[in-house]
Amino acid sequence: MTLLRMKDLRALTEDELNRRISDAENDLLRERGVAAMGGAPPSPGRMRALRTNVARALTVLSERSLAAQGGRRR
Repeated sequence: MTLLRMKDLRALTEDELNRRISDAENDLLRERGVAAMGGAPPSPGRMRALRTNVARALTVLSERSLAAQGGRRR
């Protein structure tokens, strides 16, 4: 899995973003399971890339919700 760019994430719909987030979280859960059982993950940088992808997608969703509220923060 490669790092997703913010430009690419902003072009996706909200449903596609949610799907990407759930897929990445499922992959991350599997990777963490392998690491917890003492096994070496096939790609050590994959966990970091997955976490980063989830964070970026959540950031885009947050930006959209703030824009829909008129840019107000609580």
